[in-house]
Amino acid sequence: MKPILILDFGSQFAHLIGNRIRRLRAHSEIIPIDTPAEEIQKMNPAGIILSGGPQSVFAVESLQPDPKIYDIDVPFLGICYGHQLLAHHYGGKIESVHEEFGKAQFTVDETKNSLLLRTLSKNSTVWMNHGDSVTLLPKDFQITGRTKDCPIAAYENKAQKIYSVQFHPEVTHTEEGMTVLDNFVDICGAKGSWNLEKILEDLIENLQKQIGDKNVFLLVSGGVDSSVAFALLNTAIGADRVYGLFVDHGLMRKDEGREVKQMLDKAGFQNLHVANESQYFLNKLQGLTEPEEKRKAIGDAFLDIQKKVSHELQLDSGDWLLGQGTIYPDHIETGGTKHASKIKTHHNRVPEIERMLKKGLIIEPIADFYKDEVREIGKKLGLPKKMIMRHPFPGPGLGVRILCQHEEKILKKSREIKKEILKSFTVDSLVIPVQSVGVQGDARSYKHPVAIFSKNNIESILPLATKIPNTFSEINRVLYCLSQERTPEVLLPILPAEVTEKRVQILQQADAIVRKILFEHDLQESVWQFPVVLLPYGFKQGTESIILRPIQSENAMTATVVLFTPKVFQQMNDEIIQKIPEISAVYVDLTSKPPGTIEWE
Repeated sequence: MKPILILDFGSQFAHLIGNRIRRLRAHSEIIPIDTPAEEIQKMNPAGIILSGGPQSVFAVESLQPDPKIYDIDVPFLGICYGHQLLAHHYGGKIESVHEEFGKAQFTVDETKNSLLLRTLSKNSTVWMNHGDSVTLLPKDFQITGRTKDCPIAAYENKAQKIYSVQFHPEVTHTEEGMTVLDNFVDICGAKGSWNLEKILEDLIENLQKQIGDKNVFLLVSGGVDSSVAFALLNTAIGADRVYGLFVDHGLMRKDEGREVKQMLDKAGFQNLHVANESQYFLNKLQGLTEPEEKRKAIGDAFLDIQKKVSHELQLDSGDWLLGQGTIYPDHIETGGTKHASKIKTHHNRVPEIERMLKKGLIIEPIADFYKDEVREIGKKLGLPKKMIMRHPFPGPGLGVRILCQHEEKILKKSREIKKEILKSFTVDSLVIPVQSVGVQGDARSYKHPVAIFSKNNIESILPLATKIPNTFSEINRVLYCLSQERTPEVLLPILPAEVTEKRVQILQQADAIVRKILFEHDLQESVWQFPVVLLPYGFKQGTESIILRPIQSENAMTATVVLFTPKVFQQMNDEIIQKIPEISAVYVDLTSKPPGTIEWE
């Protein structure tokens, strides 16, 4: 079967395109953008997709494929950066005129009879993530769709079999994105057989070849990914050759260490061992405030424990590989493809892990899959539903949900931005003097959140979560305050804070309250993940705040907030403030991904 080839320009969504094409029963392969045209031709492609990317087509060092690829007689689809690149190559004009991050309304020009957009509704929601725009088309190209801020949001040239969209059809938040990709698969004539059962057979066979006669030491967190990786390795080489180690690092949710051990025991894992190392991890985090420093310290601590246990068990390193439950979003957000921008370093992508990967000392059974695919693999391996449907939880645990600050700080521009937001959107706001990680235009951002205070309901404020980051370059998150309707009269400085046992306990208590209320209202399965974040900033001296981030996603590459009823949110606010004296305010993070990542760090 001829593959649809995806040229990877470093988009955070490149592999998501491949995932979507496979779901449409077509074979897809992702290849580097510097692959020679001659080599691409030999792969006998059915079509070629130019992905998005973090760069600008008119930058001095912009990424360009071998120009001879455009001579290959197959359909082309441009997406985001690829949309701009195709127009630029054929003589169009690209300019930085208006940034768009998040949802936009897309209108199809039905008079053009577009092959790519056929069967789409005249108006639908699409997902934008760009700074540059196509402002003038090449000769013989025609506009097929637009948004309010992007007049050339889609174009095509039927004679040359070139089709292109500025938005991201591969993300779930583009309402009819799968229809766009399905139409392209039809244009390519690439419909065929692609099923997970066959992939699973190949995966197990490849694992057996890759591991050979070695054994595997696997760090197991109890989350979906590491549990499925554990089951896969047991199936591939047998439980007697896999040593599973659950490290209780003290940064888990309340009572979760005990719950994880019980769950894995019930699932039939007899080769699981437990190491309680909470104090060691706290010691490693002492004095650290920057997100990257904390992630790297936690990743190094896991390796330290692995080495210590290996030494205690007298495991010959030459006979063992280190196993990890890494999935593709972990890999790509660390800049895992050649030209991807680093969003954050995951604990399983610290420098020593990278060196071990290059030496072939690490095995990652599910590194090419997304969360939804991992869950499907888990089902086929017979793992219980309760295990494979668990909410994702970061490997570093609460260590990256406890925000830290090295010194007392007040954001000098806070009042100025507040006035501009009031002028533009007529809402009371507060720019919080802390920064969080975001992803904008496929690149990492590290910017401030703004909190909105209003008598209006949370749903009416939601559109501002897109508009404010698109308007103010200093902002990448929008919060809604549940605790009061007006900004505090006295603006306190943010507190110096680091990860301590006391702060871990405060966050564990708040997280436990949130989870209890979710179960009370039968809302556990209405969210994909629910980070609860501790912010060292409150309305009273010496107090902190809690940020609630209930989100819906499918694969962690994009996400939107889940809005519960006002009653549920108010119950969370009231119980947290009443039961935890150190907390004086509760917020809901309304930000989609992009521009904000799912986790704050």
